[in-house]
Amino acid sequence: MKKMGLLLALTACACSISILSAKAAAPEDLGQLLQQYEDYQERFAAIEYAEDVPEQGFYAIEDQSFPVLLESFGEEEVVFLPIMDNRYRRMALLITDSSGKVLYKTNQLETNNSYLGEMKQPTRGLAAVSFLDVNEDGQTDIILITNCVNDTGDYAGKAYKVGDVLFQHEGGFYRDWRISDKINRFSMNKSAGMIISYVRDGNSAEVLYTATTLDELLKQGFQVIKEQNYYRTFEKQGRLQIVPGIIRMGHYDIFMIYLVNEQGSIVWSFQPMGDYDSLYALKGMTCRDLDGDGMKDILVLGRYSYSGADGEQLIDTRCGIYYQRTDGFETDTEFEKTYQCTEEDTVEGLTQLIREYWGWTVEE
Repeated sequence: MKKMGLLLALTACACSISILSAKAAAPEDLGQLLQQYEDYQERFAAIEYAEDVPEQGFYAIEDQSFPVLLESFGEEEVVFLPIMDNRYRRMALLITDSSGKVLYKTNQLETNNSYLGEMKQPTRGLAAVSFLDVNEDGQTDIILITNCVNDTGDYAGKAYKVGDVLFQHEGGFYRDWRISDKINRFSMNKSAGMIISYVRDGNSAEVLYTATTLDELLKQGFQVIKEQNYYRTFEKQGRLQIVPGIIRMGHYDIFMIYLVNEQGSIVWSFQPMGDYDSLYALKGMTCRDLDGDGMKDILVLGRYSYSGADGEQLIDTRCGIYYQRTDGFETDTEFEKTYQCTEEDTVEGLTQLIREYWGWTVEE
């Protein structure tokens, strides 16, 4: 009965191990997972004072610990203390009084769901924390952004962020998993300002990924970059309007490109900025045959901003190449491995380099 109760808790818990997502787990694997989770929860439950943190197999993230006034904990400042489990890289938050006594703690965080069905998570640390009344109920909420790096899979070694909001309520905090899901599914997790823009102000990047028509994009605040907005006839796709543009979230510009048919429907989309935070400048675009197959491809050259390790703004130059195929477009994964763009690059210069890569000997 104890095992069954624990299994139900696991499948229901927002922070947790999604047993249902573990593919064809063998009974012994499931038993091991249950044991790991039970051990972890016992160690977490045993933290009653800040001094208990190392003894229970966690470490404090001291550089992101702050005194803060949280209304439902009284008129005295309390201490916000994030901690990380040494074994499984699962993050948790403590609220303590000035003596170190834990007044509140939670491990119900979106970052602890990054690997479903696993105890070990890809969280590396806390990138940013902000305290603000996001839902305007008179109580200070907590905005978190964690740094993550996957150990395995197609994105192994690539850094990304996970955002979350904890709403203060009656001596504690709660999460709305639907809000956290959208923050991260639609890449609105780059900064506290972007999260506030969504949660408090109602702005959203969701339409960039769900719109089916250009009219829908425009009604939701999509700003077309008119200098690069024109029609081209693609050999396998027909006559299409190329529509690059942005949606602004806080002080970030999320950049997308759409191909729209003459009826106004979106037939293809591209996100040249990848995991960068914001479009800094669009240097140019061209629609020409790049790989020598007789069909027009798309080249996009842009500069994109992102935050450095100390929060400073850094700028990279990057080109996006999309090869026309019979059934759509294919993103380049070959040329980018051989060439690193610089600020001095131009669309014309890159066109020649890409054509040389694919064996062109003369300009046509």
